[in-house]
Amino acid sequence: MLLRSIAILAAANIMNNKIAPRLGPLTSAAATAALVAMARRSGLSWKELGFEHGRRGAIAGGALAAGVAAVYTAGISMPRTRPLFHDDRALSLSRARAWEEALIQVPFGTVLLEEVGFRGALHAMLRRRHGAVAATGVSSALFGLWHILPAIDMARANPALGALVADEAPGRLDTARVVAGSVVSTAAAGVLFCELRRRGGLLTPVMLHLATNSFGYLFARLAAKRKPSPPASV
Repeated sequence: MLLRSIAILAAANIMNNKIAPRLGPLTSAAATAALVAMARRSGLSWKELGFEHGRRGAIAGGALAAGVAAVYTAGISMPRTRPLFHDDRALSLSRARAWEEALIQVPFGTVLLEEVGFRGALHAMLRRRHGAVAATGVSSALFGLWHILPAIDMARANPALGALVADEAPGRLDTARVVAGSVVSTAAAGVLFCELRRRGGLLTPVMLHLATNSFGYLFARLAAKRKPSPPASV
């Protein structure tokens, strides 16, 4: 069952990133339903899958989402960090398409599958067999590998963020280093999301993940509208 679950995730990843990105919500919904059905048939309860602590998870998730908004606001306010928000994947879209990404593609094409898939079904399957530590480690490592294809696009669309991830100058980015840095950083994020899931159920990491990605579209456009700061006089 574990290998079948990984195969479903891999197929959805390729579909969403390379074959039919606009159909991401449908692909992800189908993959999520398949993973949950497999997990339930194997005997895992809704609680084991992370569907618990609704109120507590909503409160914690709302607080974390507000924190993301505050950090992003500070980020676009400072000339030193504003380039991190320049992302052609957001800026090349029309206003309507940007709203579609933020309100449809991100929640249902990205967050739904990644949270229910990695922190819900996969984590629960691994935890039942190998314990919580192994479940967190393996699911987070797979979550990092899941971001190989998106990281290739990030190196092109957001050189400043790619440079930060790869620890290189924006003018001489090595795509392989960007991908490696992205895998490591998203695996670390996966560990954080697993801990949030343990404390508040799936809703907490869902809300943090949603805010991180969806607010990115809004703040990329807000950052682009800000005039560059004049050079300091000597």
